[in-house]
Amino acid sequence: MIRDRIQTWQPAILQLILLLLLLQLAVTLLTDGFVLSFDEAMWHYIGRNWFRNGLTPYTGGADNKSPLIFAIFGLSDKLFGVNYWFPRVLGTLCQSISVFYIYKIAKHIADHKTGILAASIYGLSLLWHGTGGKYVSYTETYEMLFIILAFYRFLTAGKRKDILISGIFAGIAIAFRLTAVFAVAAILIGCLRKNRSFIFPFFAGILSALGCLLLISFLAGINISAMFNYMVSDNFASGSATDHSFAWKLHNMAGKFIWSPMLLFYPLLLGYIFIKRNADLFVLWLILAFAGICAVGIFDVVHLKELLPALSLISAFFVAYLVDRCKWPSLLVALVAWIIFFPNLSEALRNYNKAFLYDIPDETQYCSPPYTIPGEGARKKLGQWVRDNTSEKDMVYVAGFGAQVQVYTERISPTIYFNVTQTPIAKARLYHDLQLNKPAMILVPLFPEYKQQVGQDIRDFVDSVVSKSYLLQNCMYNYNIYTIRR
Repeated sequence: MIRDRIQTWQPAILQLILLLLLLQLAVTLLTDGFVLSFDEAMWHYIGRNWFRNGLTPYTGGADNKSPLIFAIFGLSDKLFGVNYWFPRVLGTLCQSISVFYIYKIAKHIADHKTGILAASIYGLSLLWHGTGGKYVSYTETYEMLFIILAFYRFLTAGKRKDILISGIFAGIAIAFRLTAVFAVAAILIGCLRKNRSFIFPFFAGILSALGCLLLISFLAGINISAMFNYMVSDNFASGSATDHSFAWKLHNMAGKFIWSPMLLFYPLLLGYIFIKRNADLFVLWLILAFAGICAVGIFDVVHLKELLPALSLISAFFVAYLVDRCKWPSLLVALVAWIIFFPNLSEALRNYNKAFLYDIPDETQYCSPPYTIPGEGARKKLGQWVRDNTSEKDMVYVAGFGAQVQVYTERISPTIYFNVTQTPIAKARLYHDLQLNKPAMILVPLFPEYKQQVGQDIRDFVDSVVSKSYLLQNCMYNYNIYTIRR
């Protein structure tokens, strides 16, 4: 009787998605300091300047992301002020839709049980620390949602209209993150293999989506030339976030693909390739997505999210093959998959205890050697102190990588490079802006990482501005706080 129940077990996909959604909320909301992360702080600052102060992206702040992500964070600020939870809840909901359509793809190719397995593997691997589990509000979440929708629409297409819709989804994915073009290329190759007449409606869908984005951006007052500059050309210039040595990139790559939970996928991937003996659409998707990650070359943990849909589907298909061949009980296989792929929740549990069961006082010694980088919670407190000790019209500049402090000040920076960027264009603009617009307050870090990560020329320039026009008011959280001479 028990064996019969195991063999006929049919879990409901919505129950599975709800469980994964709750796990994702726990991972993403129970974070240290309960604050916006570094990247979220940048996007919130730019989005807030757009929605609250009327300063469009690339005018009210520079970063290499799409206006779409700034709009999400601008809406978050408009509705709830400076908060970290709304973008993460929204991202979790979008990610849950992605999990559902991974199930739909696997069910379409195989069956319900394979769909459940694919959704389980995908949903759990998204929660890993090694894949940026708590960073669900990042652009990769939205990119992968629309890439998965594009693949599903392509795989189930019966008419050219379906291919057009697939192209529209692909275009939206590219609008969120340019590296989506690599996964989109896999669908294009699929069109060549399946039906070459699909190519035109697919491209028409992509161009329609991108054209609408450009039109909306233009009508919103965004400088299209500046948008392309910050999203593409300046993103790969000397001193940019991608400007690293080959040895650095190789070391970072090894950390993400060798010394990481990604190892769990490799035996399943090799098994799938062995039984298929060809590069089908899913293998092609994986190869091209990996090429996109290598093209950027940073190998950030969140970039691995671009590999997870293809890896999860491939893994589920191979495990389903073994289940059928070896007559293994589906329920036991699903339980083993959950045990193997289940994330480490220690950080979420630790922060839950800290926030709701007992409060751990901050015993760090600030403003006396050795100077250490303040924690995220301390950076939030510093920003709020600046907010409370300045007027709304005052400008504030935080030297170095100070986006988290800046966003909580709720004050505008005197420069669009409110967070240090070290390309030639960025440095020239920073020098010009700080000479033209003297902020009411300047914060300069004391911890050694400031000297290690920020070039001597930028530090010397900030020091010269401070020495000419500012007085040291006090020190907080290992930042010297200078106010302008009145």
